[in-house]
Amino acid sequence: MSSRIPGITTANYPVDSFLQLVLGLSSCIVLLSVVPAEGQLHTLEDDLNHPTVEKRLQAIHQLAGKLEGGEIPPPVAGEDVNNHIHTIYSFSPYSPALAVWNSYKAGLRTAGIMDHDSISGAEEFIEAGRIIGLATTIGVECRCDFSATSLAGRRINNPDQLSNAYIALHGIPHTQIEKVSAFFQPFREARNRRNRKMVEGLNGVVREPALLLDFDADVLPLSMHQEGGSITERHILFALAGRLIDRFGRGAPLLIFLREKLRLKIGARVRELLEDQTNPHYTYDLLGALKSDLVGRFYIDAGDECPGIEECLAFCERVGAISAYAYLGDISESVTGDKKAQSFEDSYLEELFEILRDLGFRAVTYMPNRNTPEQLARVQSLCRKHALFEISGVDINSPRQSFTCPEIRRDQFRHLIDSTWALIGHEAAATEDLSRGMFAREAIEKYPTLEQRIAAFGQIGRSRGEIGRRVHDPVSGDRGVSQSGTT
Repeated sequence: MSSRIPGITTANYPVDSFLQLVLGLSSCIVLLSVVPAEGQLHTLEDDLNHPTVEKRLQAIHQLAGKLEGGEIPPPVAGEDVNNHIHTIYSFSPYSPALAVWNSYKAGLRTAGIMDHDSISGAEEFIEAGRIIGLATTIGVECRCDFSATSLAGRRINNPDQLSNAYIALHGIPHTQIEKVSAFFQPFREARNRRNRKMVEGLNGVVREPALLLDFDADVLPLSMHQEGGSITERHILFALAGRLIDRFGRGAPLLIFLREKLRLKIGARVRELLEDQTNPHYTYDLLGALKSDLVGRFYIDAGDECPGIEECLAFCERVGAISAYAYLGDISESVTGDKKAQSFEDSYLEELFEILRDLGFRAVTYMPNRNTPEQLARVQSLCRKHALFEISGVDINSPRQSFTCPEIRRDQFRHLIDSTWALIGHEAAATEDLSRGMFAREAIEKYPTLEQRIAAFGQIGRSRGEIGRRVHDPVSGDRGVSQSGTT
């Protein structure tokens, strides 16, 4: 059985369509400095996206062995961190193991998994990080209903729905993974009931018989639903993107259909990408164009699939996770090409932060490469005013995105590196005992200020996270394994 991308086959892997696709794409996605035999290395790279967890972890074990034996050079040491990496358990071309490997090869010091309504990839992510020597953190992203708050009727940070906002559960203690999974299971089921209706709505927009989708046959196989993964609007549009390519091929005929039949607004940058028939990320770029301008025509407001914000925050406290509001900010031009120009929280940001504080949020997460320095300076100031923990994360869900965020090296954002180590320290301490977490009573009594807790938990995170890290120090030229946070 072959994938929908010309020239890529997955005959040896009788698996769901989505895994077939990402398996074929992995040779394009993973860029390595090759020392051992290329064929053997490419096989291991492909196996990082194998259908089974066991095979994926076996592959990263073998890659770790090649690093240990000097067959693969370790990455150049850096300080970059990323706490918001999506995997195949929500929407992404990367399995948890491949996400860890790509993070490691990019030189990240730490990596964090963050899937929508799902924690099913967390244990693989943790184990892959342990094998390769990369510090990890785990979390879940979800949408919450704010209609019972004073934010009712407002556009918060959700492009598609009023009174609804994305939040993140960061630093989830490993002992709580099963509880978190059980909490989100009914929300995933409710979401799929709405997904079926949205597929019907999309068919009403597209109309052409050759492009009509069936949820069970076309969308469900693109997900990891059978292992507790979630299904999002991206899965629906990815299925449509495949159909469009099958029907029109790549290039001019497809662009004509998008503009004249679907009435999509295609910007110059996206048009150039879709005119390039050799574009290795064509399906994902087409998905971005569809998501930017088509979702509003078939979207159905989410209802019972979104917990009320107070319910979600209370659950977060019970399991020892750190609740974080995900700042989006007004958008003039989308960095990723999948969002239209739109206004969000910026016009009432001071009021929003007061509401976040009163609701009991512990943190705010934002992306240094997605907003202007002025926007984020304002966010940072309000975080300090309300003692909200700052967390950095650049959401990765497309092969065109870089795992690194160079902006975090700027003076304005370097404190986010320390915050990440504190997040890892919290996760480690709370895994051992929930009462020892960063926002537990014991920690607050011992370290009354947020700055003191960041410093204390940062030491815990660094002491545990750096052990086993395989690095190349560009100054000394040393290659080796860190034993105590130094190379």
